[in-house]
Amino acid sequence: MILVTGATGNVGRQVVHQLVEAGHPVRAMTRDPSWAALPAAAEVVKGDHGTIDRCLDGVESVFLIWPFHTADLAAGVVGAIRRHARRIVLLSSGAVRDQPDSAVGLSHNELEQRVEQSGLAWTMLWPSTFAANALWWRGQIRSGDVVRGAFGALKMAMLHERDIAAVAVRALTSEGHDGARYVLTGPEALSQVEQVRIIGDALGRPLRWQELSREEERQRLLADDDFPDSFVDALLDGYAQMLDGPPPALTSTVEEVTGRPARSFAEWAKDHAGDF
Repeated sequence: MILVTGATGNVGRQVVHQLVEAGHPVRAMTRDPSWAALPAAAEVVKGDHGTIDRCLDGVESVFLIWPFHTADLAAGVVGAIRRHARRIVLLSSGAVRDQPDSAVGLSHNELEQRVEQSGLAWTMLWPSTFAANALWWRGQIRSGDVVRGAFGALKMAMLHERDIAAVAVRALTSEGHDGARYVLTGPEALSQVEQVRIIGDALGRPLRWQELSREEERQRLLADDDFPDSFVDALLDGYAQMLDGPPPALTSTVEEVTGRPARSFAEWAKDHAGDF
C-alpha cells in the first residue's frame, strides 16, 4: 500500500492516477474526500499532516508533500511514517540548494534532515518551477488579454506536474532510487513574458505581459483572495534573487528516471487550456 499525501493537489493527484494506472494499491489522503474526484480504485481517506498517523496502517511507502513554510510538524510527521512504513519519497524544494536561507529552503532542509535521520529508505525530489504556477494568472486571462506582474524577464525551467509524478512513481515502486536527490527541470528556461505568450498560443489569443513594479505586484497579490498573504513577500524576494542570479540550469533527470523527455511548457499549456 502506498500513501499519497496532498492527493487532490496538482502533483498528488497525478501520482494517484499514475499509481492506479500501473496497478498499485493506493491510499489517497485529503482533507475533504467528498470532492476528491479520484479514481475509484484508490482508497480515499480523510486526513492531513497533523492526523497522518491514522492513515498509515498497512502502508509500506509514502509520497510526502510539504505545503508549509516551517518545519514545525516535521518531527511528528516523519515519526509517524517511520512507525509504519519503510520508504518515503519527499517532494522537497530546489530552494534547499538554490535559496537555502529562504523560508522555503530552511523548512525543507530541516524536513530533509529528519527524513535522512529516520532510518527510512528515502528519495528527495528537487523540482524547478511548477508549470502549474501559471494558473495564478487565470483570473487575469479570463477577464482580458493582458497579464500584469513583476519580474517579467525572469526565466524559469517550467516543470509539468505529470513529470514530477512520473519520477515519484518510479521511486515509489522500483529499486535503485534510495538515497537519491533528483533535480527535476522542464526542458527549457522561459521568461514570464514568454510563458504568457505560449499560453496565448494554446488559447488562440494574443496575450501580452504588462510589467509592474515590485510594490505594485505586492499590492496586487495581497488583494488576491486566492493567493496566501503569508507567501507574497517570500515569493517576490525569491524572484528578485533568481533574477540577479544565473539562468536556471536544465537537467535530463526526468528522462533518465522515466525514459521519457520532460514535457514542454507548450504541452502543459495545451493540457490546461480549459483552466484559463
